Amino acid sequence: MAYFSSARSAHPSSLLARCSRFRVLFRLPLVNRAAIVAAALLALMLDVPAQAHHLIEINGLQPTPLNGLISGLAHPLLGPDHLLFLLALCLLGLQRPFRWTLALLVVALAGSAAGLLLPGLPGADGLVAATLAAEGLVLCGLLPSATLIPAMALHGYVLSASVLGWTSTPVITYLVGLVISQGLMLLVSLGVLRGLASRLSPLARRGWALLLVGLSLALASQLA
Repeated sequence: MAYFSSARSAHPSSLLARCSRFRVLFRLPLVNRAAIVAAALLALMLDVPAQAHHLIEINGLQPTPLNGLISGLAHPLLGPDHLLFLLALCLLGLQRPFRWTLALLVVALAGSAAGLLLPGLPGADGLVAATLAAEGLVLCGLLPSATLIPAMALHGYVLSASVLGWTSTPVITYLVGLVISQGLMLLVSLGVLRGLASRLSPLARRGWALLLVGLSLALASQLA
């Protein structure tokens, strides 16, 4: 009985002690909290194998039109390099975000078409990983925003590699799924998250730039 009474008396204080560890986090400004949570999520995403973000390959599905659409919708979300690139666009303070969304979608689709017609670009996956570093350099003002155009084309190129050898109809539905998924991600990044990111201090922006470069190197190391 003494054991249980002591355990009950110690429980509230220990619970308060544990909760107090999180109070520091919640006292931080909203932007800083978002940065900490996002950085933790991004670090966890690096544990996802680079080849395990194509839904059909994961589940062993047949390349039917419906499966092609579902795979196209899921592919940018399951690939950490693609998802990080799209979300990090919110940090860059791009003007006229909806024009950028349309332009990037068109460029990505053109890159996918190029990948279907001219596959096998040497080092394409490594170049895609390097686009995160390019975003960090754009964020620091060391590269122009126009660098995002060829970077997005590279992402489109690599995303097309998963459907090489498919018949035309599943390929078309896969590309439709890609456009929808990437379009929604761009709207979230450039339309919703951009306002939150605009509150970052110059020091925080430099920190995010360094994080993007570090993530780029980490993804590249997975491919080595």
